[in-house]
Amino acid sequence: MAAAPCITDESLRTHPVVTREEWLASRKELLAEEKRHLREWDALAAKRRALPWVKVTKPYRFQSPDGEKTLGDLFRGRSQLFVYHFMLAPDDDHLCDGCCFVADHVDAARRHFEHNDLAFAAISRASPDEIAAVRERMGWTFPWVSSGATDFNYDYGVSFTPEQVATGNVGYNFATSPYAHEDLHGISLFYRNPDGDIFHTYSTYARGSEVIVGAYRFLDLAPKGRNEREIMDWVRHHDRYETSPRACSCRH
Repeated sequence: MAAAPCITDESLRTHPVVTREEWLASRKELLAEEKRHLREWDALAAKRRALPWVKVTKPYRFQSPDGEKTLGDLFRGRSQLFVYHFMLAPDDDHLCDGCCFVADHVDAARRHFEHNDLAFAAISRASPDEIAAVRERMGWTFPWVSSGATDFNYDYGVSFTPEQVATGNVGYNFATSPYAHEDLHGISLFYRNPDGDIFHTYSTYARGSEVIVGAYRFLDLAPKGRNEREIMDWVRHHDRYETSPRACSCRH
């Protein structure tokens, strides 16, 4: 999927420049549209919460440095659980820069949302040792467990068999995204009631993960926007960024 066109140096040089009064009139016009968008977003969030749920009946057992964990253990005393399906496959040295980009936003935010009854866990098929190595390198502290001995990734639409991949379309993102890889990324939400029953309430994949990427919110307000030719072409692991600021990637 192509990104929005880059803002080129030429377009910046020829960008309209007006008086403060003219700018204010345009800004107020846009403000009305922004407010409509926010109200639409609130309504969409309400529809998301109103989705029916599916009871989780499989006894998933995850591996962690602290030993075996159930899905219920991942709630850590809370009634809601946010799962990030992190693309990290067993015996694979590929570390997804997009998943790392998302994960970089978690630790600071979870100090707040965990206070508000929402637990977080990353889940991958890689082994606990492989997960621990990445976690140490990147400096993350959020809970992260291995689903390698379970069907969890397959059941929640982020891992696929070689036979599925060979078809060229694994049905990712509710069959709307024609990606064919053994491991992909996503988000799933769960609720646990006072009786201990667990329900799957929501999942989103592909660009759906953008909702938790705060860096995009900063960039979307800036004059150059996301400044990319293809989605996330500028993103690197945070320990591999160049020391100098990045210029626009467009070929002018």
